[in-house]
Amino acid sequence: MGLRFTVLCSGSTGNATIVSSGAATVLIDVGLSAKKIDELMGERDVSGQDLDAIFVTHEHSDHIKGLGAFARKHNLPIYANEKTWHAMKRSVGDIPEAQIRIMPTDSTVEIYDMRIDSYAISHDAAEPVGYCFQSDGAKLGVATDLGYMSDKVLRQLMKSDVLVLESNHDVNMLRMGRYPWNTKRRILGDTGHLSNEAAGDALCKLLDGTLRRVYLAHLSQEHNLMDIAKMTIGEVLENNGIFYQRNEFALCDTYYDKPTPWDEVKAKVASL
Repeated sequence: MGLRFTVLCSGSTGNATIVSSGAATVLIDVGLSAKKIDELMGERDVSGQDLDAIFVTHEHSDHIKGLGAFARKHNLPIYANEKTWHAMKRSVGDIPEAQIRIMPTDSTVEIYDMRIDSYAISHDAAEPVGYCFQSDGAKLGVATDLGYMSDKVLRQLMKSDVLVLESNHDVNMLRMGRYPWNTKRRILGDTGHLSNEAAGDALCKLLDGTLRRVYLAHLSQEHNLMDIAKMTIGEVLENNGIFYQRNEFALCDTYYDKPTPWDEVKAKVASL
């Protein structure tokens, strides 16, 4: 069967994604209220009873705002590394011991027919991670909230069939924007967020013949537009001799206030 997923919401106001295989369904982050996440899941015909677990990338509020209430309501185990658990303890409130799962960075968890690998990323949080999901030969990579694309992260994302990749800001829009300089410096730094140009540079290395679709995620509402992100990434690819052909791979939208359509992720069949 492979995998299927929907990005419920993506951006500085809140982040959450559902990934499902033949037997397992998990939620990545709960960045809006529990009530709102339930509503967004309902738009994709999923309920809390369908979920097997929650995986947390890091403790910033746009990723855990509704985590405690949602996990308690649906009695779901929460996977996060020890430093993230410690950093978000006050925000999520009391979590029953039976729902706490310590997942060390760079480790693997298997839930039924789904394999989940965590990997370290560079962001200004306690110990932030990204995740890769695999089932029946299909691979989905999720990489947002990272200041730069390290070689280690690139290796983790290689051979993905579909990616959810941060394309947070247009550098010029950010520099000219209303944020104070210290905030701009944080976003532009190595522990901040990936720019459109940096996302394009990463894709130059990740387009290995396997990758079919890239969902551009965590776009700034202040300093980016989806059309600008796609145009910039296309220019970066073209400048590196890679010409964007929709029949080869697609750049796909995400939204801060509504879920993406379900996307089926299947392993690419080798041509004879």
